[in-house]
Amino acid sequence: MSGPGETALLRQLQRARALHDERVASPTLACALDRIARWQSRRLKQTYADLARSPRYAAAVAFFGTDLYGPGDFSRRDADLARVVPLMSKMLPDGVLATVASAMELSVLSHELDRALLKHLDAVAPLSVASYCDAYRALDDRASRRRQIELIMSVGHTLDRFVAKPLVRAALVAMRKPAQVAGFGALQDFLERGFTAFRTMHGADEFLAIIDARETALMEAILAGSCAPFPDPEAGATPS
Repeated sequence: MSGPGETALLRQLQRARALHDERVASPTLACALDRIARWQSRRLKQTYADLARSPRYAAAVAFFGTDLYGPGDFSRRDADLARVVPLMSKMLPDGVLATVASAMELSVLSHELDRALLKHLDAVAPLSVASYCDAYRALDDRASRRRQIELIMSVGHTLDRFVAKPLVRAALVAMRKPAQVAGFGALQDFLERGFTAFRTMHGADEFLAIIDARETALMEAILAGSCAPFPDPEAGATPS
């Protein structure tokens, strides 16, 4: 019988599959999504450059910025995850599956919001801080933006608890060989990077409080009408 964590994970994977199918069906959409994802990824790197320079926080910044959000096609990882859920449910506590489900929800919600933003952005004109903020306000979805931040907090705090549990770490290591034999090595790496990133911090409260404060302040500034709540992410960037 499936636990609530497994059920939630399968539900989020269905949402992810629908997004992947839309992306495959439209190269134009895929290109537009990668464009905005690259831009927002640079914004995140800029906002958290100080944390990325810290040996304590660098791995966690990379995990959130690359593994859970960023340009590119995540369909292979998510398809692998869908196939390996039965193995995970046998080897990992249901609470860990619930955490992976929340991580997937964060990834899916972020990409859904990107799709919605595209409706309010010029497909040809270069992205700017002002045009991004205008589209953000036109979308007018405070609830989903707040949900994004809540998911970051939820995933972060639960990962922080689980990395302190030797049995969970042992179960994840025990999955390594079966996952590689079954062709799920990339997925296993994803899971281990998340656990390693949070274990390296030796406590994530300060890291997560900083993210909560900064992302909430940016959201409120944009919705209040600011057209320059952060510097231009493209300044000094190498064209891609």
